[in-house]
Amino acid sequence: MATETAKKIPYKAIVPDGAFSYPIEAVNETRWFGFLLLPQFTLLAFSSALDPLRVANQLAQKPLYGWHVVSETGEPVASSSGLAVNVDGDIASVTPGLPLFVCSGNDGQKAASKRVLSALRAHVRFGGTVGGICTGAATLARAGMLEGKRFTMHWENQPGFVEAFHGMEPTSARVEQDGDLLTCSGGSAATGMILEIIRQDYGQDFAIAVADMCLYDLDDTQKTSQRSSIAKAIDSRNGRLLNVLRAMHANVEDPLTLNKLAEDAGISRRQMERLFINVLGETPSETYRNIKLDKARALIAETDLTVTEIAFATGFNSAGIMTRHYKARFGETPYGKRKGKIER
Repeated sequence: MATETAKKIPYKAIVPDGAFSYPIEAVNETRWFGFLLLPQFTLLAFSSALDPLRVANQLAQKPLYGWHVVSETGEPVASSSGLAVNVDGDIASVTPGLPLFVCSGNDGQKAASKRVLSALRAHVRFGGTVGGICTGAATLARAGMLEGKRFTMHWENQPGFVEAFHGMEPTSARVEQDGDLLTCSGGSAATGMILEIIRQDYGQDFAIAVADMCLYDLDDTQKTSQRSSIAKAIDSRNGRLLNVLRAMHANVEDPLTLNKLAEDAGISRRQMERLFINVLGETPSETYRNIKLDKARALIAETDLTVTEIAFATGFNSAGIMTRHYKARFGETPYGKRKGKIER
């Protein structure tokens, strides 16, 4: 994202005191970033992006970085944890040309008002750049800023996004950069994203010092995937089992038969069933059904699709069948999860 000089910024950078320092000889002009907090934003993701900038200033004892936090109206914003965060001003106070990160949470597709979308378009039109933290990319998509771009967002919200924005698909990476567009999947990925900016500005050694202060393993920045591999998740290195699990995840809307899964993995169906029971403690059918139900739950939370549409999108033959299994797994029906929302 583009650099903004201190001369054009009407705010003052914060340089906290600290017990440890890391002197920087060649200091650039203060590099500023804006953060737009949308209702129900993820506090962890926002603070994970902001604090490395603060730590960098503290270590250098110089204003290497500055930040300007805004909301739509200038009023405090409630995070998804219920904690309200004060801001420096409203979205109109953002300096032209400032790199601006959009921060949102589970309601990322709906969090931004039409006024916010209009303000973001105007910001870019007058030379500003934008980025997304956690589900911030959903707002950028609504504003028409992701066409032909490579981007990412939190894995939990990707199924709903793909259903809502046909032709646009986020990657599984923790951090993506496409020209001036920077997006991250949230959580510790936001720290990795900012550390990479710091590394580019002041070198690897200083970035390591900042990472150490954040108790962050800088090697995590190089990880490409948001989620641990299936092999690590189930603590198994059985290649055939992994092949079946990958095929299940890749074929949700149009499920493969158990015979086809076994055939593609190079084992008999009976061998596959024994493998699942021995390693996972459940049959292949149960595992496959739970994968489909997990996607259904994400679509219920993230989209306005009807329960019937979600049933077919997750490989169930009817809404009734999905509802029965959904209640058994999650303790409520998908209609209950919608809290009475009228089905189209």
